Amino acid sequence: MGFARFSLSRIPDLSFWKLLGSGVGEGFTPLPNFGVYGVLTVWPSLDAAKKNIAKLKVFELYRRKSSEDWTVFLNTVSARGEWSGTAPFTLEETPVSAKQSSIVALTRATIRPKVLLQFWRRVPDISSMIGQDKNVQMKIGLGEVPWLHQITFSIWPDTEAMAEFARNNGPHSAAIKAVRDGNWFSEELYARFKIVEEIGDWSDSKRERMT
Repeated sequence: MGFARFSLSRIPDLSFWKLLGSGVGEGFTPLPNFGVYGVLTVWPSLDAAKKNIAKLKVFELYRRKSSEDWTVFLNTVSARGEWSGTAPFTLEETPVSAKQSSIVALTRATIRPKVLLQFWRRVPDISSMIGQDKNVQMKIGLGEVPWLHQITFSIWPDTEAMAEFARNNGPHSAAIKAVRDGNWFSEELYARFKIVEEIGDWSDSKRERMT
């Protein structure tokens, strides 16, 4: 994964990118999963994304070395906050209604080192609850720097199901309050997307593949 930095940094159409590891278990955990990795990329258009991901050697190499690969193309519905000092996601002009199917939620935060233990003590309860939620169709915990830079990526049938989990999940609500009261994050970003297209397969997903 580390060597891909040299290739990705030279792609003209690529405005933002991150190489990501993953955690084991439900949601995310501090234990790394050495079998699953993610690449997040931001392109000027769907055509540019599909063309480059299909033809560039760095992505072809990932596919060749993987037993399974899945690419999901997204349009931004909402975004607030920053990632590495920038706002990487451009909003699409037409907003998605509350009834829009398959909404993707991405949260990203840099955890202050002094509260690292407090933060990770709350994670098992939240991870267990999201794993038991009948509505969540896919979820994975990702990270740039282990334990400090964390991302959650999840897919829900609609915005109402996602909001229901956020409102009524006890551990999740308590964690949000602790984060706000204690100023646990030095940087954070929250974004929602709609799925435009998918290529490949993800066996851990509980949703029907979109073509």
